[in-house]
Amino acid sequence: MLSLLSTIDDKRRRLNAHGPLALDLARNLLEWFKIELTYSSNAIEGNTLSRAETALVVEKGLTVEGKTIREHLEAVNHAQAFEWMIERVGTTLQDIDERAILDLHQLILQKIDETHAGRYRNVPVRIAGSRVILPSPMKVTPLMTEFVSWLHDCDDHPVTIAADAHYKLVSIHPFVDGNGRTARLLMNLILMQAGYPPAIIHQEDRKQYLASIEKAQLGGSLADYQRLIYEAVSQSLDVYLAAVADIEQTRTLSKQALLKIGELAKLSNETVPTIRHWTTQGLIQVAEYTKSGYQLYDAKAAGVVQKIRQLQSAQRLTLAEIKEKVVVGCFIS
Repeated sequence: MLSLLSTIDDKRRRLNAHGPLALDLARNLLEWFKIELTYSSNAIEGNTLSRAETALVVEKGLTVEGKTIREHLEAVNHAQAFEWMIERVGTTLQDIDERAILDLHQLILQKIDETHAGRYRNVPVRIAGSRVILPSPMKVTPLMTEFVSWLHDCDDHPVTIAADAHYKLVSIHPFVDGNGRTARLLMNLILMQAGYPPAIIHQEDRKQYLASIEKAQLGGSLADYQRLIYEAVSQSLDVYLAAVADIEQTRTLSKQALLKIGELAKLSNETVPTIRHWTTQGLIQVAEYTKSGYQLYDAKAAGVVQKIRQLQSAQRLTLAEIKEKVVVGCFIS
């Protein structure tokens, strides 16, 4: 387990070394995780919406023929609960109290079961197909108070805290329905508070996931369960690292395609002084400057140079007149 946590922290350090993510990239990744988590978390509970159908319901507000109203609401509710979680990423463990957990559950069951949404259960419950005996309803409130107290005092590794919080909450099973989804979102809130990406429990891992929880609940080791969660966090870090690598590769290729002023002059059959003068006049845009202050041009600048010369020769336009036709290095008709 320690080696897995070490791998996770190594990946996190590599990710942090790239600095803050660009706003568009960060937003895109969160949108991807919102759909993926909504699909996978609901699928574990029996929702039959596919990944693509989940995206249609959440992003487009469309309905899918042959699917129940409940399945549609489960998708919308989970997506809203994810957004609720994102709004609280800047908070700490101390801010997670019973009210916050109840609010999270309220979002999960809103419009599906308003009677029990955001309320602890007052009836005994069993997990279908499981031998686990869950706490009686009279014990739920004191167990939840104890749970929050543990959460506030815990000083373990953040990924371990997140995994254990999920396990403890589903073992208390404080709600009539929606325990798994609430526990997974709570786990991911704790992860993201600590600077880790959310962990996705894939539908393909459902049997192993549920079996590992039951094994621990029946007195066995938590190792299988923790390993599954740790691996999920590690895989999510891979998603972020791959996205950052793609951006950097694109930037590298873009830089490799940039032209020095001499290269642009040769490509466009003009002199360096001419290119420099037209750049000064604002007719040609500089794409980037090197650390030494040298100007670099995009390859499309060669077309701009040719257009300037054409306008000078064919239409007898002055540089001032040509400039009026230039918008950010491109010509308008």
